[in-house]
Amino acid sequence: MASLSPRTTNLAACLRRHQSWLGPGALALFLALVPLILRNPYHRELLNLIGLNVLVVLGLNLFIGFAGQISLGHAAFFGLGAYGSAILTTALGLPAWPAMGFTALAVAGLALGIGIPTLRLHGHYLAMATLGFNYVWHIILVEWDRVTGGPSGLAGIPSLTLLGLPIDTELRFHYLIWSVVLVALLLCRNLLHSGVGRGLAALAQDEVAAACLGVDVQRSKIKTFVLSAVFASVGGSFYAHYFGYVNPDAFGIFKSVDLVIMVVVGGLGSVWGTLFGAAFITVLPHWLDFLSDYFDLVHGLLLVLILLFLPQGLITGLWQHWRWHRARSYRAEVPAPERSEAGQ
Repeated sequence: MASLSPRTTNLAACLRRHQSWLGPGALALFLALVPLILRNPYHRELLNLIGLNVLVVLGLNLFIGFAGQISLGHAAFFGLGAYGSAILTTALGLPAWPAMGFTALAVAGLALGIGIPTLRLHGHYLAMATLGFNYVWHIILVEWDRVTGGPSGLAGIPSLTLLGLPIDTELRFHYLIWSVVLVALLLCRNLLHSGVGRGLAALAQDEVAAACLGVDVQRSKIKTFVLSAVFASVGGSFYAHYFGYVNPDAFGIFKSVDLVIMVVVGGLGSVWGTLFGAAFITVLPHWLDFLSDYFDLVHGLLLVLILLFLPQGLITGLWQHWRWHRARSYRAEVPAPERSEAGQ
């Protein structure tokens, strides 16, 4: 067998050394080129909406997929980020970036205040508590019309500017939001590969066992909850400044359910699966536009099928099934070793 050349060997060693950056690098290259191919403003807007959802679902997946908790009220934090930036910029005249920062800090404080008592609950009790929070927040948006604009919402939200350049087109916003998403992906990946991430993995499997291993269960859950709320707040602020308009219907209970479905479809505990889950559920209504009268039925049926046959998520489940079939076929191809004469 011919030996590999030194150049090929060095290339292979370099790829192994930097393989953790191959995925983000390929994604960054794809995202840099795809808006130049998709010149239709509608397609670019859809891609930007996927980026916004990915940012929110990344935080939610930390809480559900890695900490093993459940939240059915994450759209409330999404809405808090959107309305916080909208009110601070339109009513108080603050610049957009400081408004986003102040809003994220306020949402973090609110999530901390809610999380300390709420995260003592477990299972469906926790799910109902977060659902109730989302319901109360939606009522406030509708009824407090003097501040929130009521059912009509708020308009005239200024667009973002970066280095004096207004982010007022789909193309410019695409590069901004997906740059933020890539940074968030890397942060989540590094967090999960750290000691904190291993503690979260233990927490998701068994809280009692995690506590025995020295994990501060309550504090870990609260920290993850606050971090996921900040992700949602930042996503909501970008949403408000991108569309220039917010209304309560965009942040209701059904939006929270959609966010959970994105996590489940992409795969619980899968950072890269988050991309697929958010993209799939965001694009699905546009694919099924001809079934608009039955969309809720199709949506629910799809979720049930995934939970029944691929409980790990669509991408994670298909990947595991492919690896299992590959290993099985490999074992079938390798002949069983013949027994030695001594063993006969």
